[in-house]
Amino acid sequence: MATGRLGVGETLEALNAAVGPGSPVWFKETHARHLRVRDFLAPRSALQARFRDGQVPECVFRAVSCLQGPGVAPVLRCAPTPAGLSLQLQRPAVFEHVLGALASYATPAKPASPGPRVVLHCPALRCNSGTLRLSQLRAVLVADHLVRVLRAHGVRVCSVPPVRDPHMSTFLQKLRVEWPTASKSTSTETLRTCVLANLDGSKEATLPPGVLGRLCLKELVEQSRAAGYDPSIDHCLVTEDVLSVLSELQEAVRHWPEGGHQGPAGHPDAGVDDCVVIHVVSCEEAFQQQKLDLLWQKLDDQAPHKQKHLVCGPVKIAGVPGTQMTAPEYYRLRHAQVREASALKHGGDLAQDPTWTETFDILSVATIKFEMLSTAPQSQLLLAHSTISTKGTKSGTFVMYNCARLATLFEGYKHGLEQGLYPTFPLVSSLDFSLLHDEGEWLLLFNSVLPFLDLLSQTVSLAGTPGLHIPVRTEMVCKFLVQLSMDFSSYYNRVHILGVSIQQGGSVGNVGKAEHTGNEDAPDCFSFRNLGHTSLVRCLLAYSF
Repeated sequence: MATGRLGVGETLEALNAAVGPGSPVWFKETHARHLRVRDFLAPRSALQARFRDGQVPECVFRAVSCLQGPGVAPVLRCAPTPAGLSLQLQRPAVFEHVLGALASYATPAKPASPGPRVVLHCPALRCNSGTLRLSQLRAVLVADHLVRVLRAHGVRVCSVPPVRDPHMSTFLQKLRVEWPTASKSTSTETLRTCVLANLDGSKEATLPPGVLGRLCLKELVEQSRAAGYDPSIDHCLVTEDVLSVLSELQEAVRHWPEGGHQGPAGHPDAGVDDCVVIHVVSCEEAFQQQKLDLLWQKLDDQAPHKQKHLVCGPVKIAGVPGTQMTAPEYYRLRHAQVREASALKHGGDLAQDPTWTETFDILSVATIKFEMLSTAPQSQLLLAHSTISTKGTKSGTFVMYNCARLATLFEGYKHGLEQGLYPTFPLVSSLDFSLLHDEGEWLLLFNSVLPFLDLLSQTVSLAGTPGLHIPVRTEMVCKFLVQLSMDFSSYYNRVHILGVSIQQGGSVGNVGKAEHTGNEDAPDCFSFRNLGHTSLVRCLLAYSF
């Protein structure tokens, strides 16, 4: 049996190493039809390119069949098939291994040593909440998502700017966006002195009102040509607002905020060498942010050398050309549509029912986040203006609906346990996972639980990203949650998870599948097989949006 957390990546790496030097030939199966007979496949075409006449040497068969190593899943069999070399895992052993150490599959491991500090800068949060554009809202939600992913991986993150507008703070709370607040501005005196020292006095008379000076950035652009700065950048007009932005960034880098993680040396005045600044901007703000990036480098010799830009693409509304809807208007539109869709589904005037108020808020935010994050941030986003539906399977509403199903399952088990209908949940190690034969069970584990952390780590990478821009894949998480919800919904509709139905009248130890009665908290008994079911679904709430 393998030790430590099993991983799809580790297993694929070991499989390809067993085949020998060369390009990877193995891939993980994901479709239910293929997973009925195999978990990994080395296609015949790839084997023919690797071996003469496609004949796999006996030593490779032995190496693959006896595959072992850190994170490598245990192998049951490896056999040639018309499709190629087919491999199936010891599924009961994988079930036991994963569900017996669930926390290690739901939460990323903390790094052995502190990585870089990240200052995550979202300029849109300096705007008035009432005039916040949809493209800026997208940048805010991407920034919030990025903060959560990085912190989940143990990265030290400081969010900038602290929000000073109480209306913006209230709007962020509605969106379930956690962002620091502040009441005082940082001092700009030092930066102002640097600006004045770099000015050409002969040109000051031509400056527009409110501008302290015009600083040339052309030389810096030429020096950083390979990084990807816009070559048309020539100069930057310096105002008090510009200095205020740079002062906030400077403060975050030089003096790690109270409550943030300290630098490796253990003191707040950490150096800039271990700091990365990520500017998350809308496409309208990208050009100006490049100017500010270069201006910071010109005025401050301690400005971080690693500055990355994540530019979010434009947001348009289908069928409404030229209309500039603000973020609060968009929130109110989706909130009203969620209320309407819920009333059609459940009947009655739910808008007047106070118990539904929080539900409407949660579903509205889930809908908005899915719309904003389900397309790659760098691409254009086209929003639908029409009424949303609770019947679709591609939305945040669908994911939240299945989260509610899971919550109901656990509440039903808790309530039944108190009434003596269910036994206390036993140790996972005492369950017989060989009784799990339904393909939906393996789909949930193999396609959702097992690869989750690998997927999460692929959504953003700070290591070795060349150039000015940083790739972020928020859409991967949305697609993952939608597929997880679809697989769980299909399984839930076929299998009575908590117990055998009254119609079947089973007994403890019954391993037959029951018909789904739709009443999960009123079974007549609780089978040994059902314990395995429940152990599997216990993990799914860890992946809620």
